[in-house]
Amino acid sequence: MDNQARDQQLQTIATDHLFIATLETRNSDRLDFHDVSVWAVKAALQAAFEAGQQSHITNNNQETT
Repeated sequence: MDNQARDQQLQTIATDHLFIATLETRNSDRLDFHDVSVWAVKAALQAAFEAGQQSHITNNNQETT
């Protein structure tokens, strides 16, 4: 997975689970710091873990073909 695809996947997780519109630094405390529930953090970490597992499976399948 290239960096652009990885960053897009991280952005999708941030948007879907943490309700954060962008992961870009905007140099504003109001925009760069967020109150997030523990269950949202757990869901985001779980999504990231599953994405990593899927990436590993995909990469292994590409190596064997």
